[in-house]
Amino acid sequence: MVLLRQAKRIAGLTLEQGMPPLAQAVQAAIELDAPLQHRLGLIADAVQRFRPQQAEAIGRLVTRLKNNDVGHSTPEVGQMLPGFVLPDENGKVVRLADLLRRGPLVVTFQRGHWCPYCRLTAVSVAAVQDEIEGLGAQLVAIVPEHAKYSRILKASAKARFPFLTDAANGYALSLDLVIWIGLEMERIMAEAGIDLPRYQGNSAWLLPIPATFVVGSDGIIVARYVDPDHRRRMEIEEMLAAVRQAR
Repeated sequence: MVLLRQAKRIAGLTLEQGMPPLAQAVQAAIELDAPLQHRLGLIADAVQRFRPQQAEAIGRLVTRLKNNDVGHSTPEVGQMLPGFVLPDENGKVVRLADLLRRGPLVVTFQRGHWCPYCRLTAVSVAAVQDEIEGLGAQLVAIVPEHAKYSRILKASAKARFPFLTDAANGYALSLDLVIWIGLEMERIMAEAGIDLPRYQGNSAWLLPIPATFVVGSDGIIVARYVDPDHRRRMEIEEMLAAVRQAR
């Protein structure tokens, strides 16, 4: 019944309620006790309702990416995850090799603090950070933004794990995880006040596919989730199961 009431709350949002309706939908989805993909779907439904032109453009982008097998050649389960040396949100250099010396690792790629799907995912992952640490594993998020923006995403998620800056999407590019969003989405995002050039420090309008890799302490990938549809992410229970496997 609680799940039903919360879902109806999202479905019933109106412009007269003060806070922007999409922001209300995101907050309600964050508070909902349900699988991550269900809550992400509620945000997608709200975008369809309140920003139909944006939803249609996203659909066209996702179709184009899938038709071109984008993300198909990213590292697979059983392969080594390539190393990285990236600064965290406080400027501290973090190396994959150093992290793996302490045990298995969950690596999540997020698009940025402005993305409601990334915000919800970061909150959901942070909610199980104690459980993941209890299993002897660690977490790290990788975003293509300046540190002052990744700190916003980290704070909103109440996360303790590092949020690393992947300048110009360099590391994501090495994994074949980067897309150009296209002129249509550039225009729509700019009109919505999403200033990627300012957030990222370049005018390329590139974004990572929001993938997740679970890696054993030997650097071998034991689970991965790569989907060019940014509205879909690895389920939290699937992530936890992979961490248990990687121990």
